[in-house]
Amino acid sequence: MTRFAFAGFGHAHINSLYRTVRDSDHLEIAGACESDEHLKKTAEAAGIEINYASIDEMLSTVECEVVAIGSVFGDRGHLAIRALEHGKHVIADKPLCTRMEELDEIERLASEKDIKVGCMLTMRGSRTSAGIRHLIQSGRLGEINAITFGGQHPLNLNTRPSWYFEPGRHGGTITDIFIHAADGLPWITGLSYDRVLAARCWNALASQYPDFEDGAQLMMTMENGCGVLGDVSYFMPSKGGYSLPYYWRTTFFGSDAIAEVSSVSDTIDLTVDGEVVAKQPESPEPIGYLAGFLADLEGSGSSEHLLTSDVIKAMRTAIRVQEAADNHQFDVAL
Repeated sequence: MTRFAFAGFGHAHINSLYRTVRDSDHLEIAGACESDEHLKKTAEAAGIEINYASIDEMLSTVECEVVAIGSVFGDRGHLAIRALEHGKHVIADKPLCTRMEELDEIERLASEKDIKVGCMLTMRGSRTSAGIRHLIQSGRLGEINAITFGGQHPLNLNTRPSWYFEPGRHGGTITDIFIHAADGLPWITGLSYDRVLAARCWNALASQYPDFEDGAQLMMTMENGCGVLGDVSYFMPSKGGYSLPYYWRTTFFGSDAIAEVSSVSDTIDLTVDGEVVAKQPESPEPIGYLAGFLADLEGSGSSEHLLTSDVIKAMRTAIRVQEAADNHQFDVAL
């Protein structure tokens, strides 16, 4: 029985992992902590049982193998470091952290102590993502020359947690949202990112919070020269924003064919010789982030799983692109 202790409930994403562990026959909840009274009440209203006020109090009291982190984004790095210092494996909602120095320390501790690090990156668990990966890596599209993706989200200004808009607590919209594509696109294509040519974040819709940059776009290259254009802005309308066809819509332009997927579609649009066909995904059953993390713990992880090295690499890519946007840097090696 693998025991999970939960540290922080800054975002509702972590609630799904809590419920999965709670309802599992081979996983167990050892405890949960939250220091912010408002976030504690919100979590308890969602069915979370909060037992402790801090990670140090919790880890000095409970026996666990894994610490699951869902705190305010800007707090996650130091919580992960504290857990690793206690010899605990870590799995976090995305982003794992928001600062490069935190990621460096997380990577160092994980390597020195042979501790695993997971992240709630969901793209690998999608049937269409697994299906388009199979198409691309079997050569059906030919050489991948360009990728465009839109990962825009609704801002939901009236319901989004207030800490999002407090300077230093969010970590940037690229770090927040692009992290999915930072992991997903290399996994799908088999290609590593090479450079960030340009990135931009700016304040557009949340004018009452001028420090919150809800616009985010990027231009990158992959190791074969493939160009990547992405938009991860908070520009999707609040009404129906997660169900519109534009939500996580990604188009792969190959030398032999074009393919497009969207988070709201169960099929892959494949264009060959001018004809567009909606294809059902053909691939092995996708493996989600939690199964990958547990395989990593057991030492049975493979290239099909989201492993510690994948999490660190994706997080490093996302933070580096965020830094390029923040510092107005261009043509930066990754």
